Amino acid sequence: MDEGRLGAHGPVAQRRAARLAVAAATAGVLLLLLVAGGRSIGLVGIGGSAATAAGLWWALTRRGLARVCAAGLAVAAPAMVFAFYVAAGLLWLVVVILVLWGVSVSAGWAALAADNTAPATARGCPVPPPKRPFLIMNPRSGGGKVERFGLREKAEALGADVVLLDPGRPQDVVALARDAVADGADLLGVAGGDGTQALVAGVAAAYGVPFVVITAGTRNHFALDLGLDRDEPSRCLDALTDGVEFRVDLGRVGERVFVNNASFGAYAVVVQSPAYRDDKVRTTLQLLPDVLTRHHGPRLTVAAAGVTLDAPQAVLVSNNPYRVGDLAGLGRRERLDGGVLGLLGVRVDSAAQAAAMLRGRRAPGLTVLTAREILVDADEPVVQVGVDGEPLTFPTPVRCRIEPRALRVRVPRDRPGVPRMRPRLNWRRLWALALARGPVR
Repeated sequence: MDEGRLGAHGPVAQRRAARLAVAAATAGVLLLLLVAGGRSIGLVGIGGSAATAAGLWWALTRRGLARVCAAGLAVAAPAMVFAFYVAAGLLWLVVVILVLWGVSVSAGWAALAADNTAPATARGCPVPPPKRPFLIMNPRSGGGKVERFGLREKAEALGADVVLLDPGRPQDVVALARDAVADGADLLGVAGGDGTQALVAGVAAAYGVPFVVITAGTRNHFALDLGLDRDEPSRCLDALTDGVEFRVDLGRVGERVFVNNASFGAYAVVVQSPAYRDDKVRTTLQLLPDVLTRHHGPRLTVAAAGVTLDAPQAVLVSNNPYRVGDLAGLGRRERLDGGVLGLLGVRVDSAAQAAAMLRGRRAPGLTVLTAREILVDADEPVVQVGVDGEPLTFPTPVRCRIEPRALRVRVPRDRPGVPRMRPRLNWRRLWALALARGPVR
């Protein structure tokens, strides 16, 4: 791109967006102060949000009539805030402030997006087609995507050796993958859920062969962060004929590989219940009161990066950190080759602490950090762990670690790519851009 053109338009547009973001935010604050005056319009909104959060906490930690009343509070609180604004004749003010805030946030994202020039999707290196690809397919995964998209037939037409798992007979996918490599397979792949993908990915990493993900699972979280097509799984098979390759990290909990995360505490305890798969909602509501109030399940202690987290109700250890504190980025990882684990720990002991969670990353009950190794201990000899959604148990203490760039991933050259995440709103940076006249670094 021509430098003169970039200098004339890129930074200028960025500064304009930053000025719009700052101006809209400032206008919202001034409008609130001038119109509302001494009235507690802001406090009412904050109080309503806190009451809603407290009501949800009580609904999760109580049973019977107390749960019903708490759920009623969670519903009634925002309704009462709305009624207050209407009665005070200030509903229009709330709408205008929300519009100004929306403009400010959108402009702020646009201004800060220009700071990120790195590609969102790993490009990879072109590689020749495999000679003996071996694929494992789960016909039940994703509601039957293997059959619906004709994945077995399409893969075999491309020269792949395909094993279709038998839903009525459990099979050792690790043994299948190892035997395939011993027989000369030079690529392993999975059409199934993230749990099956992780098991086979561990074999691929151990033997140094490339790994292919086919998006036949239900959620396909790993595939999302690889930039694959989750709506048309058959497009993933293009990796067998026109693929590129790059390396990503793998996580380990004990000796078990995970591609996404390992969860301890509330979620892990709930998914261990035999009734969970048949009735997830009812089972969760029955177990959560005891789990969240520590009457059931182990008391955890987590040590990582010089920080000790005592008695959290929920702990999530992820293969590279998830985006936290930004609804637009929840459940997403900015990269898969950062060489660190992400740790998200939650400890909430009261309704007041539940309300404080509205502060996001700054909430006192929320711990967010990264580390190469995380140690999870408990007051019991074994602890339940959800590994990429699979319910497992491990002897304590449990050591989690990262294996940097351990897995060779092969993907189609032509793929949707990873959707670029919105930048975090950095108001100090926005003010610097808005006030700048020349280049800003």
